[in-house]
Amino acid sequence: MRALYTAATGMAAQELNVQVISNNIANLRTTGFKRQRIQFQDLLYENLRRAGSSTSDQNTMVPSDVSIGSGVKTVSTARLMSQGTLTSTEGENDVAIRGEGFLQVTMPDGRTAYTRDGSLERDATGQLVTHDGYPISPQITVPQNATALTISADGRVQATVPGQTAPQLLGQIQLARFVNKTGLESIGDNLFVETAASGPATTGNPNSEGFGNLQQGYLEEANVNAVTEISSLIAAQRAYEMNAKVITATDQMLQSTTGMFRG
Repeated sequence: MRALYTAATGMAAQELNVQVISNNIANLRTTGFKRQRIQFQDLLYENLRRAGSSTSDQNTMVPSDVSIGSGVKTVSTARLMSQGTLTSTEGENDVAIRGEGFLQVTMPDGRTAYTRDGSLERDATGQLVTHDGYPISPQITVPQNATALTISADGRVQATVPGQTAPQLLGQIQLARFVNKTGLESIGDNLFVETAASGPATTGNPNSEGFGNLQQGYLEEANVNAVTEISSLIAAQRAYEMNAKVITATDQMLQSTTGMFRG
């Protein structure tokens, strides 16, 4: 019976839904993480009687159709790029983006990746890098004898060096933004890369038109709401159970039909 296959598509869809929700919950405390939301579409229909078809020579027409759907399919696991809560860390290397934009990171293969995770560190040469040692772009190197590091809201990085009365300007952090930021591809490690869907990156200084500003000593939390995810998980579980109930009911109907033939 068709209902077996239709209900199976529903179970498969809700299984994937639970996987997406579980990933959101697992990354509840991941800095700069952006939650995903699964989206579905119905599958093709078999039209047994089309609306508008003629029923007589007097131009009478069928007011509504008779069609049977074949189930559901997953069309996207859209990533929601809404702002996460900023939390104070008091770390001078930590920086959060308040508003639009991504930090640029140079990958080992030369590609540029993008992140909202501003928990930066210094490598052996004083470069500002991610936890995996990838330098931010443009590269900024902090002198070994620097006693304080300051990152302004507009991205200027300055250091206090012994023997100098004025802070030394080390460089300028730039942000990147995209026409369709939900089209970015996540590659793990809190990093994204551009795709044809996201469009090319537009870079600029923080606090300039279209870009957010930087907050030193803060980090952006994941934009995951635990209550929302648990509610979605319960709804997905119930939908899965109802599809499983359809399969059970269809099986019982087939058993009844088989019994009639045996009789």
